[in-house]
Amino acid sequence: MMKFETASLTARIRQEAGRIGFFKVGITPVKPLLRAAFFDEWLGRKMHGEMDYLARQADKRKSPHLLMENARSFLVLGMNYYSGDNPNSELLKGRISRYAWGMDYHLLMQDRLKKMREFILREAPQAHALCYVDAGPVMEKAWGAESSLGWMGKHTNLISRELGSWFFLGAILLDLELDYDVTETDGCGSCSRCISACPTGAIVAPYVVDARLCISYLTIELRGPVPLSLRPQIGNRIFGCDDCQEVCPWNRFATVTGEADFHPGDGDRLPDLISLVNLMPAQFKDRYRESAIRRARRDGFVRNVVIALGNSHREEAVRVLSTALNDPSPLVRGHAAWALGQIGSKRARFLLQTASLTEVDPQAHAEIETALQNQT
Repeated sequence: MMKFETASLTARIRQEAGRIGFFKVGITPVKPLLRAAFFDEWLGRKMHGEMDYLARQADKRKSPHLLMENARSFLVLGMNYYSGDNPNSELLKGRISRYAWGMDYHLLMQDRLKKMREFILREAPQAHALCYVDAGPVMEKAWGAESSLGWMGKHTNLISRELGSWFFLGAILLDLELDYDVTETDGCGSCSRCISACPTGAIVAPYVVDARLCISYLTIELRGPVPLSLRPQIGNRIFGCDDCQEVCPWNRFATVTGEADFHPGDGDRLPDLISLVNLMPAQFKDRYRESAIRRARRDGFVRNVVIALGNSHREEAVRVLSTALNDPSPLVRGHAAWALGQIGSKRARFLLQTASLTEVDPQAHAEIETALQNQT
């Protein structure tokens, strides 16, 4: 493809991306990834926690040629999801990460990327294209940071000078050569607000997040018990955490998205915690069938809810926590025991003593005994 044709196609791609709803597209050549060595070190230090798929797919994540032999270009496309300020939270309300307030972004992004791919193939029928939305072995943030889309902030989210960090990423891998961006420069400077704001100290160094400490990991990816020492820091967060982004100065440039599907429905920003404890699997699936919250699965989500109720230290939570002590899931029962221990009332202690006589799961029973011991 001749240079003037490449420039023309690149311009048309950018124009089409804006037309179908992406606020910006970064375009970078496929090349050795600058963050590859860092990624290997991060995995070696086990900072990915139980996300074993990251290690299994490490070679593909670093080498797009393993996904497409003749790969030449990466398009990394950003879609704004900012839907307004986070409301003031209340103790018996659950905080949900802003990205999960509306429809599951995978659904909308996949549709838009498919349209983008169809446009490219109409313009260049000989091309091949693969699309990814946070589901394949592609490091969208790292490739985005190789383009003009943004830079990797100290909290490891991609930051755009135009809109801050409240945007989703999609990627298209192409076997076409295009006109490439000048890489965006790092705009964090000496700022360390995100590091100071992290409730659990998960940003262990600038540009380094230990997922094992991150509330987003703990409430979404972790399938088993949340470490005891970290439960109080979770507060009333029941799905994800936005604290590092909330304090970022670049987010003063955020503008409200025009995508109606990213705006929250009733009860999706600060849901009532007590009403969520008794969600059974079918109810959870029905309520969150088009929400990113499905990722946490029913038992993990209810586990998060009972942790938040324990952190409320409110006596009115005891009644519903007594129900959670009999939940079908040992994971939920164990965390309900911890939550009752945090409330520490006479009624809570009585419930724990009673449950200690009937609990058959070893881990849940150990949680009950620990909660009782902490009350003495």
